[in-house]
Amino acid sequence: MRQSKLLSLLLAVLTALAVLTGAVAVPILCRPFYYAQIGPLGLESYTGLTGDQIRQAYDEVLDYCTGLSEAFSAGVLPFSDSGASHFADVRGLFLLDLGVLAFCLIALGAVILLCQRRVRPQPLLGRGPGFWGACGLGAAFLVIGGLAALDFDRAFTIFHALFFPGKTNWIFDWRTDPVILILPQDFFRNCALLVLALLLLWCAVLIAADLLAAGARRRAGACVGESRVKSEE
Repeated sequence: MRQSKLLSLLLAVLTALAVLTGAVAVPILCRPFYYAQIGPLGLESYTGLTGDQIRQAYDEVLDYCTGLSEAFSAGVLPFSDSGASHFADVRGLFLLDLGVLAFCLIALGAVILLCQRRVRPQPLLGRGPGFWGACGLGAAFLVIGGLAALDFDRAFTIFHALFFPGKTNWIFDWRTDPVILILPQDFFRNCALLVLALLLLWCAVLIAADLLAAGARRRAGACVGESRVKSEE
C-alpha cells in the first residue's frame, strides 16, 4: 500500500478544523452551560426577569442562531432592527461553524475508509497527521488565549472587528435591546475559556495517541526483529 504526504497534510488540516469547530460548537449546542450561569452571574436580580423568562429568551435566540427558527425573537424582551440584524450575522457564523464541523467529520470518515483500501498517510518527521494538526492548532490557541487573558475587553473588541467587519450593530444599547442584559460579557468570557479548554484537551489527546501509537510500532518492530534473529539461529 503506497503512502502519501499530501494525504497526511489533508488529514492534519481536517483534524485541526474538526477540533476547532467542535470546540466552538459545544457552548453553542450545550444550553445547560448557559443555564448553569444564570445564578452565579446574578442575571435574575440584574435583569428583573425570572429564571424561566431568561431561559426562554435565551432558547429563542439560540433557536434562531442555530437555524431552528426563521424569525428572530427573544422571549419577553423587545429588540431593535439593529439588534436583530446582529443576530442574523451571528446566525451565519454559527451555521458556518456547524457546517464546517459536519463536513470535516464526513471527510475524515471518507479519508479513513480510503486509507484502509488504497493509500495511507505518510508520517511527517516520524509523526502522524493528527499529531501535527493538534500541535499547530494547540500552539496557535495557547498564544491567542494568553493574549486574550492579558486584556479580555480588547480581545472581545478585536474579535467582533474581525468577524463583523465594518459593522457596529454588535454594540447594544440595553434600553432598546435588553437582550444584551442576559448575555453579559462574563458569559462570553466563560464560553471562550470552555472552548480553549476543550480545544487544548482534544489536542493533548491527539498528541498522546500519536506518541502511544509510535511507541507500539517500535515495540512491534523490535519483536519482529527478535523473531527473525531467533529463526536465523
